[in-house]
Order: sequence, then C-alpha cells, then structure tokens
Amino acid sequence: MIEKMTKVSIVLLNREKEESLKALRKIGLVHLETLEGSSEKLSAFKEFTSNANLSEAILGEIKLSKNTKKVSDLSSEEVIKLCSEIVTKNDRKKQLLEEISANTTELDRFSKWGSVNLSDFEYLKEKNIQLKLYEVAADKYAEIDPDIQTILVNNDKRSVRFLILNGGNERPEKLIPEAFEVPFPRLSTDELISEIETDKKEISEIEAFYNANAKYLPSITIFKKSLEKDIEFENINAGMSCEKDGSENDLAWISGYVPSEELPVFAEECKKNQWALAYEDAQLDDSEVPTKLKNNKFVSLIYPLTDFLGTVPGYNEYDISGWFLLFFTIFFGMIFGDGGYGLLVTVVALLMMIKNAAAKKPFSPLLGLVTLVGAATVIWGMVTCTWFGIPAELLPEWLKNLSIPLISSAEADAHWMVPWNSDPSVYLTKDQNLQIFCFALALLQLSIAHIKASIRNCSNRNFLKALGDIGSLLQLIGMFWIVLAMVVNGKVFPMLGYIGNVPVGKIEISLIAIGFVLSFVFANYEGSIGESILASLKNIISVLLGVVNVFSDIVSYIRLWAVGLAGAAISDTVNTMAGPILGHAILFIFAVLLLVFGHGLNMILNLLSVIVHGVRLNTLEFSTHLGVSWSGTKYQPFKE
Repeated sequence: MIEKMTKVSIVLLNREKEESLKALRKIGLVHLETLEGSSEKLSAFKEFTSNANLSEAILGEIKLSKNTKKVSDLSSEEVIKLCSEIVTKNDRKKQLLEEISANTTELDRFSKWGSVNLSDFEYLKEKNIQLKLYEVAADKYAEIDPDIQTILVNNDKRSVRFLILNGGNERPEKLIPEAFEVPFPRLSTDELISEIETDKKEISEIEAFYNANAKYLPSITIFKKSLEKDIEFENINAGMSCEKDGSENDLAWISGYVPSEELPVFAEECKKNQWALAYEDAQLDDSEVPTKLKNNKFVSLIYPLTDFLGTVPGYNEYDISGWFLLFFTIFFGMIFGDGGYGLLVTVVALLMMIKNAAAKKPFSPLLGLVTLVGAATVIWGMVTCTWFGIPAELLPEWLKNLSIPLISSAEADAHWMVPWNSDPSVYLTKDQNLQIFCFALALLQLSIAHIKASIRNCSNRNFLKALGDIGSLLQLIGMFWIVLAMVVNGKVFPMLGYIGNVPVGKIEISLIAIGFVLSFVFANYEGSIGESILASLKNIISVLLGVVNVFSDIVSYIRLWAVGLAGAAISDTVNTMAGPILGHAILFIFAVLLLVFGHGLNMILNLLSVIVHGVRLNTLEFSTHLGVSWSGTKYQPFKE
C-alpha cells in the first residue's frame, strides 16, 4: 500500500538554522521539498566532488601490483589536496598531448623538406638575403619564369620543393598560380623534436604520479561518498527561505512531507527543538508528494527489481507491488522455461542465503526474489517436462509423469479434441494450449487492472466513472475470444456463428460494442456526462484506436510462449552440438565446456528477455490499463 503523507512546514530562528538542520537530519523523517541553494561553501563542495570524480576515473584505470596495499584512511584535507593535484596534472597532460599533436603535424608538414632552422633564415635576412619556401607540381616547375631566382631543394615524382630568393614580402607577380607558399614552422624542426621529447618525458612523470597515488583510490571513494551528504546539507542550508532584516529574531522556514503515522513522533521532536510546526494532509494533485510503500516481507521481495528499474507509482496512483511480484514470478518461470536452469538458480541463491545466515548478515530481499523466481522456473519446467533441453524421450519416466499432458513436451505430438466439436480435424496442439494459457494470463492480469480501477472509483463514490472501467473489462472479454479465433485456431474458437446453441459471435461482438459505449460515455466522467462524452469526442481517434489496442495488448502476451520457445531451441541446439563428441574421451572436456558455455549463454539471454519482456508486461500493458504512469518520487527523508 501507499502510505498516507502529511505536508509539514517548520519555522525556526535563522541564527540556529545549521544546528536545527542537523537535528532535523538526526530525526530522519522529513522528505524535503526540492531546494536549489547557492553559496561559496556549496560551490566548493561541488568542486571537490568534481575533482574526486575525475580522480577516481583516472586512478581507477591503473592496475596495482599484488604487493601494493590500498590506503583508505587519508584525511579529507589530504584527499582534497591529492585530487586537486591530479586534476591539475590531468589538465597539464591534455595540454602536453595537444602540443605533441601540433608539433607532430608541423614535423609531418616538413618531413620532405629536411631540417629547417629558423635562425639561419633570420641570419640571411639580416644580410639582405630573404628566402621563402614554395612547392609546386613536378611537371610545372619548368614553367616558372626565369627572372624569378629559385633554389631547388629537392623533388620527387609528384612535387618540387624550392626557395625563392629575395622575392619580397609579396608573392612574385610572374610566379605561376600552381606554386604555393609553405609557411615557416612555429619552431625549427630540431626544436620541435626536442619539445616533443620534453613533453613526452613530462607525461611519463605525470603517469608515474598517477601510479604512485593509485593506492589512495579507496580514500577518494570514501571522501566522495561523504561529500554527498555535505552537499545535500549545504544545499538545504543555503536554499531555505528566511527573513533578511539582520535581526537576531529573523526566522527561517522549510517544508516537506512526513508519513502520517509518524506525525505524532515528529511533532514531539519539533516541540523538543522549539520549532513552530504547521501541517495538513498532502494533496493528491501535489506533484512533489513522495511515495512510500508499505508491504509485508513477502511482497517486499519485488523492491530490489523496482528499485533497479527506478519505477515508483505516483502518490495518487496504485501500489501494484503484490500483483507485480505475482505475475513477474509467473513470467520469469515461463520465459526462463527450463526446470534445470531454475534448479541451478534456486540452489545458488539458497547457498548464498545460508552463507549470509552463517555470517549473521541481514536477510537479502534480492536473494529471496531470486529463490522465488528460481522455484517458479523449476515448477514450470516440471509441468512442461523441460530439463536442460534434453529430449523428453530421454528423461526418466517419473519426470514425465510430473508434467501436465496438455502442455508437456513429452506429449509434443499429441492432439486434443475439444468437447464442443466432434470433428476429428478440429483439435488443439501443445503449442496452441500454451498460447491459450498466455492469452488467459493476459485476460486475467488486464481484468484485474480494470476491476481495481472500478473498485477505487466506487470507493470514491464516482460510480459512473466505474462504468467506464467495466466497459473496458467487457471489451477485454469480448476481444479475448477474437484473439483465440484469429491467433490460435479459428475452427476451435469460431469468431462468428455458434457453439452448439450458444451464439458466440453475437456474444463477443455485443460485449465489445457495449463495452465501447460504456467507455466512451463514462471513461472521462468527472461530474458531467456531457463533458465526459465531449472529452471522448475530442479524442475520437485515440478512443477508436483503443479498441485495437485491447487486441494488441492481449496478443502481446504471446511473447511469453515465443521467447520461451526460443530458449528451448537454443538449449536443444547446444545439446545437439555437444552430443556427438561426448562419447569421445579426448573430446569429452571440450564437450563439457561447450555445454557449460552454451547453456550459460542461454541463461544470460533468458535473463535479458525477462527484463525486457517480463517487466514490460507489468510496467506497460498492465500499468496502462490500470492507469499507473510511474510518475512518483521515492520517499527519501533528510537523514544521517
């Protein structure tokens, strides 16, 4: 459930602001409203953090020798000084690399000219001998006017390099346009080479400094983490609203949110600290109200996943943690699909839990979640008779007996007749049964979404809007049959006509039509039916497409079967590749490595598929039908 929040405002003396904030942080109950402070101290903290981040990145790339001991006890002052040096040297290294690049470019430009000494040109210029460097295509050199005094430097098949003697500051008028002047280098070529070597030496010294100080990386990491709290504190301290009259009795104030059940405790703390307190129930339409979830330990197993995804329902939305956990567990088992894989996951998770218990470490919700989904995979593998991709005929008889024939790989070639049709050509296969199961899951989960929405509207006495949710539910039920007819088997599930005396065609169309009308009229109801209809008319395209979306949302659950089928195919391929060489003693180790690698890779791919597909069905399809947009902010109180 989403805990009820209370908005609180605290008023205190401005001169006691810092001490009061320290006390507020110690209480650790208030989720403060967003503040943007500005102060020299805050700027300094941010600079320290920036330096620490860069230093951590630089030193983190260095591999320390096994004999080097990492140091984690540097003082804050020492870390600040070290990070500042690292940043300064990093800037210097960038500058040196730019100089080397520029000098190397210059040397490349004069690589065919040989050594160029600028002092020689200056000396000749003092003697009234002015030289300029030119280059021209080899076949054009002979076309240069004889009146222009040139000195050939060298040539190759493509170009001729030459000097023009006493050509003045301007380009000679008679010089052919194909000849272009070569600007003198910034320094003499020998000086460029020397400068490059000097720069490289300095870079080596900088890198040696990095290597010598890489052992202090843990100290920098610890310092950076401590800065996060300092920045948070100073940002609040500098961003608080306050009077600025200069009086000793100037006031400062700050607002935030406290869980309503904790309000009496917080009020008592305010009294102890002599703060004025004002409070009111948080408004549902207030976008800054944080969301705090409260569930039992079992449902809380889903929190590691939702925290990883960063998904938080809005304060005015639904907490679907329990449903998320239930269906994610089912989806995980179906996508992972293989009981052998599930057994490995479960055993590893249990061993880690036992190890943590022996070390008296607290219970890990993540390991609990892994154990749960691993067990679900074992159950799904058991009912479908899927174990490490081994063909069903090679499995023990007792494993086959544990499976459910309708979806078991041990009955892959079997056909099942349906009670409402005696035609032997009308039957269902194992894969079709699995597809039906997927679509049934879709109907169940999406129906839960609309039932929950309808119940909430009824509890808010908005009974007419609840009719809009009932309309969506009717559309789901009618569309479910159409999906079965179009995707699974149109003969078993006729879209039109009768099954016996039951007019299934009329029923499904009627459900969709009635549901559409109810949704059209009441989905936007907020006190006026006319305005609700008008809102639907304004979005008529989206409303009409909504019917198609119901179809596509149900069909999207077929991914559970398709992805599971792909994983089973990979398992079978790995076994097929390794099978022929398992019987050869020389190749046995290679076969085992192939099996471990192949099945390991398949497990990784399955895990990615769970994240992509299993999570999507909860956070998109289910959430969309329920009206959850995951727009919330997680409750994070200001605390030590």
